[in-house]
Amino acid sequence: MSDTTINPDEIAKFTRMAEEWWDPSGKFKPLHKFNPVRLTYIREKALARFGRDGHARRPLEGLRVLDIGCGGGLLCEPLARLGASVTGIDPAERNIAVARLHAEQSGLDIDYRAETAEAIAASGATFDIVLNMEVIEHVDNVPLFMKSASDMVTPGGMMLVATINRTARAYALAIVGAEYVLRWLPRGTHDWKKFITPDEVSALVTRNGLRVAEKIGVVFHPLEDAWKKSADTGVNYMLLAERG
Repeated sequence: MSDTTINPDEIAKFTRMAEEWWDPSGKFKPLHKFNPVRLTYIREKALARFGRDGHARRPLEGLRVLDIGCGGGLLCEPLARLGASVTGIDPAERNIAVARLHAEQSGLDIDYRAETAEAIAASGATFDIVLNMEVIEHVDNVPLFMKSASDMVTPGGMMLVATINRTARAYALAIVGAEYVLRWLPRGTHDWKKFITPDEVSALVTRNGLRVAEKIGVVFHPLEDAWKKSADTGVNYMLLAERG
């Protein structure tokens, strides 16, 4: 097994698409549509975990957030606006360049770094909230990646994981449907063999000292053109893990 989480083919793939991160009608259109449900979930769980007032203008003020595989910063920017001190990391330097430029244009102070999770973990850095969103299915050496991500959760902190289940239905919808039929995503965006089940994520999280607090599904409602939380984890799902 590789001693790094970096998959060069994955880095090259996202580097080629880097300029389109902030185009809601471009190659990342599905992620723009997915962003509201995951951002709402992150905010909801952060408010509850850290006892924050949801009516405050900057309810996450002072909380340290790490977004692993941040891409162009689609999650980093709204979390910074909520008051969090945000660090976004991505091994693709072009993604980080795009993210930095967009944050600067938006007047936001975000610490973007072209780094890997294992490098940040090795530095001893810890965060109140670690975001592991739509990234685990793109890395090599998943056990090392999950250990690195888990190690960076400070005592009392939490990690959120969003990914795709390894089921026949996920293959039909996330690959055949999304990439070949509807063409929501470029062909080859996902590899079904790299999908990971909720039980597998739970085992890795638990092995690394965190407690699984919740697992929820996320499903697309075509009539509303929106993603919503669901009890169905058969395709897309999110997992909340906490350190006591």
